[in-house]
Amino acid sequence: MSVLPDPVMTGGAPTTLLASPIAVVGHTMGPKSLLRYLQIKVHHLIQEQPWDTIRVVGGYDRTCTISRHEKTGKLFNRERPTAETRGRELLIKCFPGVDYVHHYGLILATYLAMTGKRDDSIVAYEVPDPAVCHAAVQQLDLELDGDLVIVGWGLQHLAPAGGVWTRGPGYAWQRTTLHGRRVVYLGFLHSIWGDVAGRVVGRLAELGARDVVYVGKVGALTPEIGPNTLLATGNASLVGDVLITWDDFFGTFAAAQPGVHTGVHVTSPSILLEDRDWLAKHAEHAFVDPEIGPMGAAACHAGIGFGYLHVISNNLARHYPADLSNERHREVVRRRAVLVGRIRDIIADRLAAHPN
Repeated sequence: MSVLPDPVMTGGAPTTLLASPIAVVGHTMGPKSLLRYLQIKVHHLIQEQPWDTIRVVGGYDRTCTISRHEKTGKLFNRERPTAETRGRELLIKCFPGVDYVHHYGLILATYLAMTGKRDDSIVAYEVPDPAVCHAAVQQLDLELDGDLVIVGWGLQHLAPAGGVWTRGPGYAWQRTTLHGRRVVYLGFLHSIWGDVAGRVVGRLAELGARDVVYVGKVGALTPEIGPNTLLATGNASLVGDVLITWDDFFGTFAAAQPGVHTGVHVTSPSILLEDRDWLAKHAEHAFVDPEIGPMGAAACHAGIGFGYLHVISNNLARHYPADLSNERHREVVRRRAVLVGRIRDIIADRLAAHPN
């Protein structure tokens, strides 16, 4: 197995960079879907008011202005970056992570360029200090002793019905026993985008986790897979030019189940960077998302097991009606609920077959 060094922990002092808008023509989402995707992400103060400068920084701060576009009806991953006004400057605060701050900077600059309402050159992002990134994840504090930790998306449907969630700063968890194995379900109110997710796995290993399973969503890179019809799993991710592998919690079990597709994953720090040239470079691979590679690398470095079992939520290689801009559509929600049930069953069956 290969281990990818943590690029954040080897960085220097914070650096401020211009967030240039992407070239919309040639992006895999297409202009219409891309604009819808951006509109539901951009803080309302940016959409409603002009600013001299907009600066995106790493800082988890729920005391300043919360976006009106935050998700509702969700237990986890519902919080968006917040905003603080400083005269004619708007400070956008994201949970500290290099990938997330960069991604959100690209979102804002591209939105301003596409709408033409503001000068897109006013957007900059500050690469967060490594110590700030580390300290933010150190707030996670659970008592673990060889537990399997299931983290990510759809947890309210995976955890036992009626279970009580214990809350911490920006996260909540509950514990159960499944086929003799101690299991902890861990969800975050904010996004654990990209390198943040890798630090979460490292922190869970420090706290005593033996295995981490990540449940989420990936994009397909091959045209024949329709969104919200199949699950994805695997034990390898391309991070930059490095292929990362890990001790897969599922082994061959998940990939052998009906409706589960497997292949080599690609880690991308931002959806905005996934244009047609990017797709052509990675056409022989299977899936893409920002977290799986850093999580697998962190698990490998810590010597614990890791696995992912994801809904294939969109397709970069062919246009389908369902994509990342209309995830709240009733039929999308219904289809994903069925797939989350499959994830729950596969995890339970894996534990029944191999409890430890």
